[in-house]
Amino acid sequence: MIRKGDKMKLTEQTITHIIIGSGAAGFQAALRLYQNGERDLAIITENIKSGTSRNTGSDKQTYYKLTLSGNDADSVRNMAEDLFAGQCVDGDQALCEAALSARCFFALTELGVPFPCTEHGEFMGYKTDHDRGRRATSAGPYTSKLMTEALERSVKEKQILILDQMQAIQILTYMNQVKGILCLDKNIHSEPAYKIIWCKNVILATGGPAGMYHDSVYPVSQTGSTGMAFEAGASGKNLTEWQFGMASLNPRWNVSGTYMQVLPSFISTDQDGNDEKEFLLDYFNELPDLLSMVFLKGYQWPFDVNKIFGGSSVIDLLVYQETVLKKRRVFLDYRVNPGNLEKDRDLPYASMIPEAKEYLSQAGACFGTPIERLKHMNEPAILFYQDHHVDLFKERLEIAVCAQHNNGGLSTNHLWETNLSGLYAIGEVCASHGVTRPGGTALNAGQVGAVRAAEGIFLKKRTHMKEASPSTESGIKERLRIQALDRIRLSEHAEGNCPLSELWINASKRMSAAAGMIRNQVQMETALKETEDDICQFMQKAKSPSVSQLSLFYKLYDMLLSQKMYLFAMLDYAKAGGGSRGSALYTDSTGELPGFPGCQTFGELYRCRLDQKMHGQEVQEVTLKEGTPSASRRPVRPLPDVDYFFENQWRIYRERMGMMD
Repeated sequence: MIRKGDKMKLTEQTITHIIIGSGAAGFQAALRLYQNGERDLAIITENIKSGTSRNTGSDKQTYYKLTLSGNDADSVRNMAEDLFAGQCVDGDQALCEAALSARCFFALTELGVPFPCTEHGEFMGYKTDHDRGRRATSAGPYTSKLMTEALERSVKEKQILILDQMQAIQILTYMNQVKGILCLDKNIHSEPAYKIIWCKNVILATGGPAGMYHDSVYPVSQTGSTGMAFEAGASGKNLTEWQFGMASLNPRWNVSGTYMQVLPSFISTDQDGNDEKEFLLDYFNELPDLLSMVFLKGYQWPFDVNKIFGGSSVIDLLVYQETVLKKRRVFLDYRVNPGNLEKDRDLPYASMIPEAKEYLSQAGACFGTPIERLKHMNEPAILFYQDHHVDLFKERLEIAVCAQHNNGGLSTNHLWETNLSGLYAIGEVCASHGVTRPGGTALNAGQVGAVRAAEGIFLKKRTHMKEASPSTESGIKERLRIQALDRIRLSEHAEGNCPLSELWINASKRMSAAAGMIRNQVQMETALKETEDDICQFMQKAKSPSVSQLSLFYKLYDMLLSQKMYLFAMLDYAKAGGGSRGSALYTDSTGELPGFPGCQTFGELYRCRLDQKMHGQEVQEVTLKEGTPSASRRPVRPLPDVDYFFENQWRIYRERMGMMD
């Protein structure tokens, strides 16, 4: 344990540009800064092998971009309008993500990411969720991993500085301007070691605050660092908006795409694995209806409240009902067909919805068992589980409805800069998405955000902003050193008896229960009060950490701050009359019960009222000041009305880039 007066090491370093995070977005940001002529930069990472980009995927992990094959009519404006239609989306960011999608995609292909193309060079596409065209593409189950590795190779070839085993624990600001960051140096194990890095710009690429939820498909290594940004004064946006969906528990993996389209059986048991039951049969009166809904979950994978009244998201509700309400376990069984049919009896493919019947027929998959269909349609999906010691030919796969992606995050402008000067947010930590989004847009958004942040830094540098005098700067740094030391000494005051891991589990379970895909106002109020109590009594509850536990100590504090802000945002939305939307069902005793004709009725817990886009043209922003959160609303920024006359834009471009100086 660490006590006051114990030996501690504190060093300082000055680097102009800092990127925090070593995922696909962070590496791309470093490359773009380098491309713009910057050399005094560094990537700060807690563990270069950790994080979402490198350790996540799905059966066919999607990258969303402009259509680049076939005769589909598409344009930057069309794509921007589709992104903007996701509700609570700022139009300038939607246009950026559409306009730069092809540029960022081609940059990845040039680095060697193996996106499939025809023999004539057309990059293939397919339809994904919330997609009206065929803009989605994939390099297989590990698309984001392949991206990260290719970008990392390029970063290392350019000898860009990477400071590994450095955990950022505080953003140092003065007058709403970034001045530096405080890091825990995990390279030193003999004593607590910290480093202050003085800088002008910080690009935050730390991913979503995944550690908040217990039921999560995020890699265990992905916890997020959004709390320190809130603490520094950065505003959150759309914090209410998450994606939840069915995922396997071990390993953590989305069971989307062909995992659903091959029509596995859904089996539930008690906690000991007994009392087996194919529980979907209790709800659906007709087997073809059941099969059709399971099939649609393939590309309607995230839970969507608009699909609980006669749509595929009833499957998510039924799984949630088994696992959360009935405290049972749910498994996918690929060895047997749904409906307890004899092994040699075919499923009623002809009676399924046309979309499912035609797809399976074109794929040549109207035969056999789910595992046989999966091997025929997507064998790598089977091999993934084999690589993680799960043999779908021999065993069932345990699943639950899990937190998968945060559409909200930190609020930024069209150059991905937050309300704090010099603090940029890219990737999942940035709230460029709204209520819904097409699958694969997150990977595109991370790459686009990296380009825009680097451009923002370049443009700001061109304006030659006036800097403080050396004496003034020295005084500011001394003040911030005191602030950093206060954070460092936080651990010295921990005097409780509760292990950090226990506090973490309790907090994350509380979040999953109250603020997951089912949200009840009373439960959220209780959860927020308990979270605030945990923060206020943190030193009285938390056991004094050893040097090796300091990382978890600071992560836990950051996670609790994030939970506080997210719960506050969800409650504020509910109290303002917001209804169910996206991946969140807000309970309402005056609402309607989900379901459709010919099926059994759901319990009262699921009674809700759809928001019907009533709040879709406004953005909720939440800010923390002196420990107290506050919320405000503003209209979404519209899609820009651009002058597309070439000569005008050519002149504006040359002025912007300094070509006319």
